[in-house]
Amino acid sequence: MITVIPDGSFVIQMINFLVLLWILNLVFFKPIRTVLIQRKEKITGLEDGVEKLAKEVVEKDNAFENGLKEARVKGLKEKETFIEEASGEEKEIIEKINKKAQAKLAEIKKQVAEETEKARAELEKDIENYAKGIGEKILGRAC
Repeated sequence: MITVIPDGSFVIQMINFLVLLWILNLVFFKPIRTVLIQRKEKITGLEDGVEKLAKEVVEKDNAFENGLKEARVKGLKEKETFIEEASGEEKEIIEKINKKAQAKLAEIKKQVAEETEKARAELEKDIENYAKGIGEKILGRAC
């Protein structure tokens, strides 16, 4: 049988192996781990950013909806105010028209009464002449 007895070359091989591990760690593994850590931090940061943006979108959407509701309520209130103002103006205009119509009606009644009185006065002047003419025609002679 063969037996292996460690000698000085074993220690050299162990030192060589440890140096090789140290060099590989320094040259390959550390940069790769650094890149992996940076990538993980970047992904975590992006995920946090996405969550933050999603929350902002929800908040802005809610703010937009609330603003829209407030605008609708405000619009309806303004519409009601305009309708009330228009109704008041309409009443004022109708009242003015009614006053003008009443004044015009009173003026026309006064004018008709004056004309009637004038016609009556003229007819009363001529009533005697008409009566005399009718009497002459009925009696057939001049009075």
